[in-house]
Amino acid sequence: MRYMGFGPILTAMVTPMNQSLEVDYAEAKRLALFLTEHGSDGIVVCGTTGESPTLSAEEKLELFRVVKKAVGTRRTVIAGTGSNSTDASIRLTKLAAETGVDGILAVVPYYNKPSQDGLFRHFRALAQATDLPVMLYNVPGRTSANLLPATVQRLAEIPNIVALKEAAGSTDQMSELKRLLPPDFQIYSGDDSLTLPFLALGGSGVVSVAAHVIGDEMKEMINAWQRGDVKTALQWHLKLYPMFKGIFITTNPVPIKALVNMSGFKAGGLRLPLVDATEGEREYLAKLLKEVKEN
Repeated sequence: MRYMGFGPILTAMVTPMNQSLEVDYAEAKRLALFLTEHGSDGIVVCGTTGESPTLSAEEKLELFRVVKKAVGTRRTVIAGTGSNSTDASIRLTKLAAETGVDGILAVVPYYNKPSQDGLFRHFRALAQATDLPVMLYNVPGRTSANLLPATVQRLAEIPNIVALKEAAGSTDQMSELKRLLPPDFQIYSGDDSLTLPFLALGGSGVVSVAAHVIGDEMKEMINAWQRGDVKTALQWHLKLYPMFKGIFITTNPVPIKALVNMSGFKAGGLRLPLVDATEGEREYLAKLLKEVKEN
């Protein structure tokens, strides 16, 4: 394994679907290429935003292949292979490695609410089953379990566990992570609105939803921060903040899929139990996008 970092903006890509709600692999390729040309340093495929809970293993593997073939070596592709079953996560991770992806994203097991030791053992078993770099994904609002900083510290001792997508929404937890973890361990904000605050606390970037439609603008914000222009970075943050929050007017990925459809892509609808954005929500999102782009 030769890990060189994932880059500061990773877009958690939606999964395009046709009118029959079958995965549209050609449109997935087109969208992935667009994202890499508009701010994204990498693509996360089959994460929560990609509707992973309602995709089959076969669909996921084909998406990994298609997207990696599309972007080639120019950008990283991270495969979402985690679930609430350790054995199933290991099986999918091993198969994902054969598709040529650059790393895996492993979410905290949901619904079964494991203890911190259970979380440690789960992620250790998954990491030991692959040579790929592993990004942990902590999102207690969806999983009902919080991967605590002390547990991440233990996991960071495993050589190929190299990064964390932190979506607990807490700058205090981020501060504790930075206090405990090695300096080279990458921490990504899992919330677009916390990208700049996390950068200020030593974060590496963001696993973004908003970058589907404002990727270039987000790149400007991060570039400004990296060159030490804090004033400009803050101006970008405040300009983009309404979009950061507005895309969560209802359950993700419902709003962002509506925006991607408005932006000229055939992202299609969502598989049940998710449903499409309402007319009122679409009107709100269209107005928001126009305001952000014009101001």
